[in-house]
Amino acid sequence: MSSYRTQYRPDIGIGGPITPGIKTIIIANISVFALQVLTRSFGGGGIEELFGLTPMMVYQRFWLWQPVTYMFLHSTLSIMHILLNMLMLWMFGTDIERLWGTRLFVKYYFICGVGAGLTTCLMFRESTTIGASGAVFGVMLAYAMQYPARQVLFMMFVPMRAATFVLICIGVEAFSLLGLPDGVAHLAHLGGVLFGYLYLKKFWRWRDFWRELRWKLRRRRFRVMPHDDDSYPFH
Repeated sequence: MSSYRTQYRPDIGIGGPITPGIKTIIIANISVFALQVLTRSFGGGGIEELFGLTPMMVYQRFWLWQPVTYMFLHSTLSIMHILLNMLMLWMFGTDIERLWGTRLFVKYYFICGVGAGLTTCLMFRESTTIGASGAVFGVMLAYAMQYPARQVLFMMFVPMRAATFVLICIGVEAFSLLGLPDGVAHLAHLGGVLFGYLYLKKFWRWRDFWRELRWKLRRRRFRVMPHDDDSYPFH
């Protein structure tokens, strides 16, 4: 997949022209969703069982494709599941793909999605998880870290800082873990955020991470003084 970069920079984060990587991801998700609806209309339900993420199947039968394929499946009970995921992917992902290029963006998308799946495997063994929300939450985090002060439209009409919006979404997901089960994979969403953050911070590259941390700690020891400050200790 080729790289894609432009200088498009909107004042309000509402997506803009769709980028190649996101276009491909959306087409793939819609195509799989149509196949799900078609097979279910004929009385079949094997797609979710075979390609959805069921940790016990990963552990016992070594269905290792499931932490990847589950991202392309969505609930057929309501179109809002896939609609919201693809809408958020477009809104927050297009600028990131323009900035990073298609190859790096798609790599990051899969890291977040697979990371969300691995988080689910560690915590839940028998439930089946489907949906791209974990990967989408990782994309939202990248947008908030890259453009924290940019305005996004909360509820499609209320302007809000991107960092504030994403923090609210993460907080809602964390708070939802304290309530009764509602059929939503909140932990997978947070897993996508966690793996996205670790990737963006290059946490697995210990030397770079430690070097950056030391530099930040040392930087705080120094104070920049203006030239006209008489108290500056000239020697």
